[in-house]
Amino acid sequence: MTRLETIMRFSSVAVAAALTVVCVSTSLSGQRPDSQIDARSMQLLAQGRSLVAAGNLDGATDALETSVAVDPRNRGAFLLLAQVAESRDLPGKAIRLYREALLLEPNDVAALKGQGEALVAKGAVVRAKDNLVKIRTLCKGACPEATQLAAVIAKGPPVTTAQVEKTPVAAKD
Repeated sequence: MTRLETIMRFSSVAVAAALTVVCVSTSLSGQRPDSQIDARSMQLLAQGRSLVAAGNLDGATDALETSVAVDPRNRGAFLLLAQVAESRDLPGKAIRLYREALLLEPNDVAALKGQGEALVAKGAVVRAKDNLVKIRTLCKGACPEATQLAAVIAKGPPVTTAQVEKTPVAAKD
């Protein structure tokens, strides 16, 4: 094999490897670390907290959704949005929002507890027990989140009654 054949054989592989290294390095250098959440998003989160404290859940939801739109890595906004959803008796939406927070930080004990409570409200007690096991694994000792979730699981899902519609009775002639 001649020198020219060797160069031709390995040059395409070398060029492809070099391009891969360049692409990966530029994409990684352009990303911000997870700890640096956009300041506008944090400001909207603070505004959302104050609106929740004032009882304005609609305004809080708007501010928090905008916060998440500005920076989708704002885990605190997802957690507060989930709490607002729970206060509105929307456990399915709360479960989804807690899942978003857990995608950002899988070991977030507050998100695991909140999701577990929402799962119990939805009737998924077995999945809530899985969250309790994860919390106990993360805490290693006495943990208030584990105690609170265990109490909610022991209480069980809320009892709902079906409403019976009264049918009008035809008048007898």
